Amino acid sequence: MSEEKRRWPASVYGHGTDPDPRFSLANERTFLAWIRTGLALLAGAAALDALDLPLHDTVQYLLAGLLAAAGLLVAVTSFRTWARTERAMRENTTLPANPAMAVVLVAVALVGTVLAVSSLLRGVGG
Repeated sequence: MSEEKRRWPASVYGHGTDPDPRFSLANERTFLAWIRTGLALLAGAAALDALDLPLHDTVQYLLAGLLAAAGLLVAVTSFRTWARTERAMRENTTLPANPAMAVVLVAVALVGTVLAVSSLLRGVGG
């Protein structure tokens, strides 16, 4: 069995030629940074779920669920983006965009807005 057939995933390594190793390593570092972002979102979800915040329970659980879903989506998307980028480099084609950025932006903006409004309303009412 050739070296190319043993490398996983075959959908990436079965195409084109190896790019400069520095580019593949940079792509891997970017993937790992996105995985850390996904872990941070999951940690935020766990904190929101565990802490006794002055929020309605339903709101708090919805925010925690949103962060958890975003963390999982970022993790899955980061692998897909790594694979698509690696394959594009192997085939010398245009690099793909990363949709995980939009996921993080929307999740953080929504959670941040709800928490900020809640804090402001507590300040005005209390």
